[in-house]
This record gives sequence, C-alpha cells and structure tokens, in this order.
Amino acid sequence: MRKLTYCAAMTIDGFIAAPDRSDPSTTGLMAPTPEYIPALLAEFPEIIPTHLREPLGIADVEAKHFDTVVEGRNSYEIGLQAGVTNAYAHLAHYVFSRTMAESPDPGVQLVATDPLEKVRELKAEPGKKIWLVGGAKLAATLRPEIDELIIKLNPVVAGAGIPLFDGEFSPDHFDLTSADPKPGGVVHLTYQKR
Repeated sequence: MRKLTYCAAMTIDGFIAAPDRSDPSTTGLMAPTPEYIPALLAEFPEIIPTHLREPLGIADVEAKHFDTVVEGRNSYEIGLQAGVTNAYAHLAHYVFSRTMAESPDPGVQLVATDPLEKVRELKAEPGKKIWLVGGAKLAATLRPEIDELIIKLNPVVAGAGIPLFDGEFSPDHFDLTSADPKPGGVVHLTYQKR
C-alpha cells in the first residue's frame, strides 16, 4: 500500500502561506535561500516544478519519493496565476475541485468526487508515495489518510496566514522519525502516524 505524505514548507508558527494565499516559495515568506537549494534538490528533486527542473540541472533526475501529486484548487490556482497549467508534469497530477469545469492542462486530472475515496484508490495502486502538496483545507479533509508528514520548517515567524491544516479540532498523534538541519536554517522534520 502506498503512503500519502503531506510534504510542505512551514513557518515556525505553523503557517504554509501568507493570508493572501500567495506562493510562499516566491515571496519573502519562505523563498529558498541559495545555501538551502542544493540540499532541497538533492533530497526532494521531484517536488521542484517541471519548468524549473532543466534550469536547475535536474531534468533527468529520477524521483526519490513521489510519483503522484495531489492538491486542492487554491494551491493549483497559484500556478495558474503564474501561467503554469501543470507545475508537476513529471508526476501523475490530481487536483481536487468541485468548481472547476475542465482541466486547463491534459496532464492534470480534476477530481470532483470524495477526496478520501480517491486517495484510497490511489494508495491501492502500485507506485511510489503520493505527495500532498496542499492546501490546508484539502489536508484537513485527507488527514485520516495521511501516513507521513514531512515539514520543511523555515526559520521565520509569520504571525498569521494559512495553517498547515484548516479543519476541525481532532488530535492525531505522530512520531518524529527524523530531524535533519539544512543549510540556511531550514530543518526537515519527518513524522509517521502512530
């Protein structure tokens, strides 16, 4: 059975984006620093958007962890606003939305049905892990199926913004299995669901 992994950059105070939902990787909130980029590319090459892979010299680098990405409409629209219809063309790409009528890209599969049901189907298929890129509402919906959290903890306090999970109070317990400091002050924290 494949794992669903929520892998996201997060501030010290628990936010994955600013209140305006702007792309945290291109703003000052959590833009990767030059000293951190090599570590990120080495550990998670598949999470780098397709259009950046060639300029960064990783176009042919094989995926280490994930071969599928799932995201919510709000997260997907960050790319659309930048003119990118499929940020992850090198992965099987699913976007959960009940409001989008059709996909703007043939490589992006829209899912209007129950997210939990679809993720359970994906987990039953052969392959590598499934990457939940965001957003907070989808993460809250999929929380029962999240097997692993990989938090790229950034050395910044935002004060307000979009939380890692945006849902009901219902504690789940995870075990810390790895804490890996990286250049630039980012710490990769890996948690497994108990």
